[in-house]
Amino acid sequence: MQHLFYTVENYLRTGGAIMMPILAASFFMWLLIINRLLFLRRLHIKNIPRQQAGELIRTDTMPPEKYQGANSLLVRTFLTRRSHDPELDGFILDETVVGLVSSLDNHLAAIRALAGAAPLLGLLGTVLGMMGTFDVITTFGTGNARAMAGGISVALITTQTGLMVSIPGLYMSGFLSKRANNLKIRIAATGIYLKQFL
Repeated sequence: MQHLFYTVENYLRTGGAIMMPILAASFFMWLLIINRLLFLRRLHIKNIPRQQAGELIRTDTMPPEKYQGANSLLVRTFLTRRSHDPELDGFILDETVVGLVSSLDNHLAAIRALAGAAPLLGLLGTVLGMMGTFDVITTFGTGNARAMAGGISVALITTQTGLMVSIPGLYMSGFLSKRANNLKIRIAATGIYLKQFL
């Protein structure tokens, strides 16, 4: 374990100062990804069927607490705002659907931005590393290979780390967007179905 810690510490030190912003971007990106995964998973599981949701709307009954899926969240939110005027309730239901659908996109843009920023930070590290290498060449010429290797290793490690952060982040961003779009379609269809029970 101590050897692993030393290896990671050495890797980070070799990458230079630009490694900290890359790691910070990775940390916040994965924090948002885990948040979205848990939120979307909760909306997928323990869901009530549309027919049962319609019955709950018709009888003005809250869904049992054990149901936390998209349909039950839609019914629960609508029933807390219901006016019992059918025409007004139609608008309230539409507004509830729009609010729930828009909440599915929360943090997805930030995840994409952080995943896109990581390789740019890696590129910045590459530029800084190459500048350091050229400084060494200017001062010592090409005869000091050890000094030149430091700048080149900074360039390569920051680029590698930026890509290692970005590629999984972009994949997860696409995966979460697809899950969110599927839920949007289901929620919108449920909203249309529930209007007959107002």
